Amino acid sequence: MSRKLPWLPVIAAALVSCGTSTDPESASDSAEPASEFGPTGIPKHMRAATGPDGSRVAAGGNLLKQPGLHSVPLNEIAFTDPDNPDKPLPELNDVMELGKAKSWENSDTIARARAAREGKPVLIWFTDSQSSPLCKALNQELFSSPKFEEWANEKLVRLKVDASFRARDKDLSIDEAQTLELDAKHYREALKKRYKVLGHPTLIMLKPSGEVLARYAGYKRGTSETLWGQLKHSESVSTRAYQEWRAGLEKKGYRDWRDPKDRKIFAKLVSYQNGELVLIDPDGTRFRTSEAKLSDADQQWIAAQKQLGNIR
Repeated sequence: MSRKLPWLPVIAAALVSCGTSTDPESASDSAEPASEFGPTGIPKHMRAATGPDGSRVAAGGNLLKQPGLHSVPLNEIAFTDPDNPDKPLPELNDVMELGKAKSWENSDTIARARAAREGKPVLIWFTDSQSSPLCKALNQELFSSPKFEEWANEKLVRLKVDASFRARDKDLSIDEAQTLELDAKHYREALKKRYKVLGHPTLIMLKPSGEVLARYAGYKRGTSETLWGQLKHSESVSTRAYQEWRAGLEKKGYRDWRDPKDRKIFAKLVSYQNGELVLIDPDGTRFRTSEAKLSDADQQWIAAQKQLGNIR
């Protein structure tokens, strides 16, 4: 014999009444006054994927095609140093001064910064210039060649990591020279560990992004042309990959910026106010500069953007 509970119909009726409405705008007994866009605050034509005239809106069709650069909120501009948000952004001129081109850089930091800025691969040469006969042969047969030097200056950023480094500055004391050589040794060992280098000579080719592209261990006398051909192939692979990567960023507003000395940096304008600019490079680092410190071509580009209403 079952026993009926008199309060079940009441609960069932309440559940039915709560579950029949699927439109949030149908709730007329809300405590707050109804918005003209409903509780969601979103206009109907945007929620329904149709325009005001009933036509269908493609994905992203309700976004501005070219939003003005002045519309970037200041609180969205990240500073270079997250631990010191009040630290001023570095001047673009100082960044361009960093790492003036050399035949062979001796700093991994500067070499990779140049590679990212110039869009060139990095050739790292792990050598022992004093003790390794094969390192001496590689230098004599290839790296000292004027033709290779001309090609490499145009196509590569080069970094030399020499196990035979000695501090020869006459102005250094004995202790200072020993400290410098010890620091250099630790630096070499860290790079050898990072790139898994076991002997000399070893060549590592990096993409501008820092990714290892190719590795060449050892050297055989008389094979300089073969090795150079392999380096040319790696450089061409890197260049094609960089061009594809760059094309994607150009669609997002990145471009080359130059100063009057024709030094350039690939970056995007994120803020402009009273002739002062904030640029961001693909790594996310931001720099500041003034319009007057840019090339004539860049100043003309800014003037054109002002006419289009993209800059105020």
